[in-house]
Amino acid sequence: MIEPYQVVGLVPTMRGIRYRDEIKRNIEHLGHLMKAASWLSAMALPVRLITIPEGALQGFNDEVLDHDHEWFAAECAIDIPGSETDALGALAARWDAYVMATAKARHPEFPGRFFNVGFAISPAEEIVLVHHKVTPLQPVEHSVTPHNVWDRWVELYGDGLDAFYPVADTEIGRLGVMMANEASYPENARGLAMNGCEVAYRGPYPHPHAGNGFYEIQNRARALDNNMYVIANQVGTYYLDAESDIPIDTFGSASMVCDYRGAVVGQVGYAGHSTYVAGTIDVQALRDFRSRAQFGNWLKDLTTEQYQVIYREPIYPKNLYLDRKPYAHDEYRRKVTEKQVELLHERDIWRRPDPGTRDDG
Repeated sequence: MIEPYQVVGLVPTMRGIRYRDEIKRNIEHLGHLMKAASWLSAMALPVRLITIPEGALQGFNDEVLDHDHEWFAAECAIDIPGSETDALGALAARWDAYVMATAKARHPEFPGRFFNVGFAISPAEEIVLVHHKVTPLQPVEHSVTPHNVWDRWVELYGDGLDAFYPVADTEIGRLGVMMANEASYPENARGLAMNGCEVAYRGPYPHPHAGNGFYEIQNRARALDNNMYVIANQVGTYYLDAESDIPIDTFGSASMVCDYRGAVVGQVGYAGHSTYVAGTIDVQALRDFRSRAQFGNWLKDLTTEQYQVIYREPIYPKNLYLDRKPYAHDEYRRKVTEKQVELLHERDIWRRPDPGTRDDG
């Protein structure tokens, strides 16, 4: 039986990196924050899971500064496993907790490229889960995704759920990763749920969208839709590099723990500094609800044949980066975003706006 336990979501101060060795400073900071958060949170129940927000190791400089993809892959991306995951594994062992985090990381089958990778490390310092982000922040994130290299990815891993939505069956429940923009699309959470996920890690989401309610709406909806816990922790504040003395708020919303019925069971408001969110995970209660409820345990009612009709026609182009590096920001807008909008207009899925109208929201 899995007894109820505390999850701690760190909300760290983050410093962007200019080369891989600078990650050490961010990990040192995470170690101090983890110590305080774990000690205090364990006064309620044992802490068995600690989540580190996306970007906490390297920042988002590849996106913010529109870095060349191949340069960042060579100078700043990590390897998994590697020295950084070893350091996080030592922290997992120190606190007898699973640690979930993300990093921009290389892949041996795709030289010169990097992916945005979520992973989980056990208290035995073993990497038990590796997830490659399937939906980046499309206009600006340079990370390659499985869909960008579809043909080769399917050749390597197949086209089943484990290839895109892996889930680790652990002593604290079934764990899955749902990074930042992945949760903007309900299909990604559903993919995890259909692969058995019970506890999902969700990465941070940028301001102003997060501060205007997007983050909480998505977190609670994905938890409710799929009857799973969602731990969603933001970043405290962002310094562009190791020497910067200018803190920038790029996230601007609360961090939270949502239960399997979409209720917020742990929350900390945004404060612009290092802190953490904590909440109780009760996997046995989740499993009981899924098993005995007549309504609200949605997956039992899925009419999958009907829903397949929705996705029969492809929309976003696959293999976008199979033979080239990812586009820079302006190039992506011209060659991908504008064409995708036009595609939806041509299919009459979206109706073109009347001349002179504009939504600046």
